[in-house]
Amino acid sequence: MMDVLDVALRLVAVLVVFLTFPLLVGQTEHKVMAHMQGRVGPMYAGGFHGWAQLVADGVKFAQKEDVVPDGADRRIFQLAPAVALLPYLLVLIVIPFGPDGGVGQEIDAGIFFVLAVMGAGVLGSLMGGWASANKFSLLGGLRTTAQLIAYELPMLLAAASVAMAAGTLSLPGIVESFEWWWVPWQIIGALVFFIAGLAELQRPPFDAPVADSEIIFGAYTEYTGLRFALFLLAEYAGIVVLCGLTTVLFLGGWHGPFAEDGMGWVWTLLKAAILAFVVIWLRVSYPRLREDQIMRFAWTTLVPLALFQIALTGVVKVVIQ
Repeated sequence: MMDVLDVALRLVAVLVVFLTFPLLVGQTEHKVMAHMQGRVGPMYAGGFHGWAQLVADGVKFAQKEDVVPDGADRRIFQLAPAVALLPYLLVLIVIPFGPDGGVGQEIDAGIFFVLAVMGAGVLGSLMGGWASANKFSLLGGLRTTAQLIAYELPMLLAAASVAMAAGTLSLPGIVESFEWWWVPWQIIGALVFFIAGLAELQRPPFDAPVADSEIIFGAYTEYTGLRFALFLLAEYAGIVVLCGLTTVLFLGGWHGPFAEDGMGWVWTLLKAAILAFVVIWLRVSYPRLREDQIMRFAWTTLVPLALFQIALTGVVKVVIQ
């Protein structure tokens, strides 16, 4: 009975995190971009600093008509937003926020599970683009798929490097094995992992699949109402997952002062929040790359760097042992 209750409480905690953290990231992005670009933005919803603007936007999406194009594959068109969103919910289950495992559940090969499930999230965009019966949507879906193929490899190699260093595939095991002297010689892997994750999420400057000046809004062009809102929620949930994974794999997770006194989860959230700010900062600061530049950057820069990181990790492990 206690085991069932523990599982139920953990699932509720995961749902709470899933429904709140992406919204916090979205609200932060709106406000940070407004200040960085010198524009006030909405300041009235909710009173103080327009804190409820994101809630107002959600109500607006809920009131909009759910339109399905005449030529669309209705079932796949309607299912695509859920396919894009669900993988990030599953990944949150296994990300450890503290020494006790945090809100989810430990899996022995957690790093394999996480990377496999995150890759499946891109299928939602491809399904939406193909099912929309719109040439711009299809082109956006194909661009999304091309980016997944190009950036999945360096992301996997970077994750393999830190797994080699820790000697385990378990996410809590990687955090427990973490030593601060890892940071200098794993920094290349951390950058490759983070950048590749941004590209898979189609975040600027890797947002060619949703380039409004070229293909309207890519795979999401024909979506309205709550289904469009689910795609946006998937994007912000992906930011939370990417920042959480980068923190766990390369920044020591819950390690920090007073972590043994129950403050470990604070350090995990703080590090992830700083990375989320970096994601927003990149959107404000860098122009969009062309599709050919995105592909070239993956194969000629990130893949060689990831291979170098694997070789360096092997040499360091041999020398230490």
